[in-house]
Amino acid sequence: MIKLQSKIRDFCCLALILLIGVFLAASYFLRPSVVFADDEASDDTMHFVTIYDDGDYLTVKTAANTVREVLERAEIAVNDSDLVEPALDSEINSDDYNVNIYRARPALVIDGMNRRYVMTASYDPKTIVREAGLTVYDGDQITTEVNQNFLEAGAVSTYRVERNGGRTLTIEESLPYPTETHYDYNLAKGERQLEQAGEDGRRLSVYEVKFEDNIEVSRELISEEVVVEPVPEIVTVGAKISVPPAQETCLGWLREVGVPEEDLEAALYIIYHESSCRVDAENPSSGAYGIPQALPGNKMASAGDDWRTNPLTQLRWMDDYVRRRYGSWQGALEFKKTKGWY
Repeated sequence: MIKLQSKIRDFCCLALILLIGVFLAASYFLRPSVVFADDEASDDTMHFVTIYDDGDYLTVKTAANTVREVLERAEIAVNDSDLVEPALDSEINSDDYNVNIYRARPALVIDGMNRRYVMTASYDPKTIVREAGLTVYDGDQITTEVNQNFLEAGAVSTYRVERNGGRTLTIEESLPYPTETHYDYNLAKGERQLEQAGEDGRRLSVYEVKFEDNIEVSRELISEEVVVEPVPEIVTVGAKISVPPAQETCLGWLREVGVPEEDLEAALYIIYHESSCRVDAENPSSGAYGIPQALPGNKMASAGDDWRTNPLTQLRWMDDYVRRRYGSWQGALEFKKTKGWY
């Protein structure tokens, strides 16, 4: 009898686990959703986006690229005072994406005889006071009150600022993130790829405040601390060179002698304006010779005895000459465009 009861209990537990699994699977695959009529993309580019809006939610299946596009297609309006997370211009970068909308509500801020109303989506007292255009000094206290005078302000949250003679001010400041650009010479020229999204850092700055007749007249920075380092944005930019078929051989020679990818365009411009990349090109009036139009040509012997016939020898000499005289191929190009020679 005991064994039978144990088997029944085990069977019931297994059945319950299977039932929960089926329910979770159904809630994912059969969740209520809207597919926008203007989304005709393949399923590979579609995303599920769930929008949480003041207690309600809506799940949509869309190929929209940004949060702003999703809300516009769903006909969900937001005001400037509302808070949307992630931000409106954030990219939809996952197959299951969540958007939160925090609706602004009215608040009353009281600072002595000063009363200010503000529409805010925040619940942080200091943030609300600052949104009302007031400064919160170190040592000040903010209390939340229930507004007793409904006719004066209506059903709003009330925040009262108690000034406690603070003489310092701590400000959290944003540190803009830098952008790093990397060039990919296997990527089509002009094409851009975001490799890492940038994030602003944060810095705490403490100021000593001077007052006259209880009015702030100046601030002096006394300390600062970076609490979060900014994360750089990393962008890859395509720089692949596209040249006519007739220049492919010369391009290959330049790569073989070690001219950097970023210098190839400048090098080709100079070469084709000097000699059209002909090894035996000779100027009968001056005696300049070869691909670089070296004058005299035998100067290239420093790069090899086969300087008359070997394009690689000539280009090695030319690369060394350009770097010694102009510092870079770009410098040589700028000089040539100005003077007509290099």
